[in-house]
Amino acid sequence: MDALLILGGLLLILAGLVWLVMRAFATSLLWGWGSLLPPLTLLYVLRHWRLARPPLVLSGLGFIPLIVGMTLLASQDAQRLEAILSLQWLKAEVLAPAELAIALNGELHGRPFMPQQGELIDGVLSLREGQDFFAQSELIIRLPQTSKGPLRLDVLPADKGVLPEVEISWLLPEQELPEARRLSHGYTLHLDLQPLAPNKLAGDFHLVLPPQFKTSLSGRVELFSDGLRYKAGKVDRHVDSADTLAYVIEDYLQRRFVTRQVKLYKLAAVTFPAERFDLTVQALIEDQPQQLPLQLKKTEQRGWAVADDSFASLPEPQVAAVAPSRAVLAEAASPERVSRPLDRRLRFSLDALLRNPNRYQNLSMRVATERGNTAEGRFQGVDQDGRIMLRQRMKGQGEASYSLRPEEVSRIELLEP
Repeated sequence: MDALLILGGLLLILAGLVWLVMRAFATSLLWGWGSLLPPLTLLYVLRHWRLARPPLVLSGLGFIPLIVGMTLLASQDAQRLEAILSLQWLKAEVLAPAELAIALNGELHGRPFMPQQGELIDGVLSLREGQDFFAQSELIIRLPQTSKGPLRLDVLPADKGVLPEVEISWLLPEQELPEARRLSHGYTLHLDLQPLAPNKLAGDFHLVLPPQFKTSLSGRVELFSDGLRYKAGKVDRHVDSADTLAYVIEDYLQRRFVTRQVKLYKLAAVTFPAERFDLTVQALIEDQPQQLPLQLKKTEQRGWAVADDSFASLPEPQVAAVAPSRAVLAEAASPERVSRPLDRRLRFSLDALLRNPNRYQNLSMRVATERGNTAEGRFQGVDQDGRIMLRQRMKGQGEASYSLRPEEVSRIELLEP
């Protein structure tokens, strides 16, 4: 409704101005050409008011629906009105450099299809055109089997059995929701994709659907194989994806337990956008199952990171010699020595905490006092008076700090490795 009012008002204003120019030409050819210049138009209105008054009244009436429409638009979508008034729509759109080299020829539902995004994750191949929530055009192919290596697949219209499901969707300018069509047989598909470091697949793509779908695509595609994105050869931690969180957590566990033998189980489902997640992570660390509560935060400087992460980076693995000596082989065959047990809860006690407080820094503990009170929080160290310092993060924005003398403690428990 607001768009119709604005358009109607602009048309009335334009009609009034055209009428005014026509009356100026009817007066004389000189006045007609002069009325095309705004200063001379004003002069014509003053000299020939009786002739200019009806066109000006028509243009004035056009301002009424224009103002009403803009008021309605401001109450419903102020950002859109601001973009219109700032004339941003006149500026040429600056396209970001494409992350993927996709070169497809053909059409999807009778329209040219130029996807900017593509991925093949968990057996679902998708090619998407458009950056909005609903794609302008999208192709999805759900594969019956998943593989992490090279992928070669050929499907003919006469093939039977379990075949990939093909879905196409498109959004027309006058539509609010996209339309979609699916089919599981009767089409031609050829895929020949090879892995491309660090996390891409690239190769030939050919798809022809039955005539009623008006879809035929052929060329080369490049697809992401997971949710990670790289910048300057390193993982971009600012990207919101479950794979980014998994990478951050795995890197944290490797540095925390000083080992690269970390296998992270699937994380719980998360919803983006967000700035913080509280997760309970399950992992296999040196063949020992571990369950850890972690808090992840996103900042502009670091991107996603584990809260209170102060562990040093792991040393780079040393390259083995070409002809190692027997002594080196014997040392490599012996079990790796570790300075501390993997699970620090096994030998934890109050005396062990006081002897080596740095070993338990930032770990979660629960303390019971002689008076029957209980305090729980993260260990912050031992102060100059020998008091045990704990800090607990509250549900809101505040924190609670506890200072306990060792003689007051009746029981102390370490809650994480």
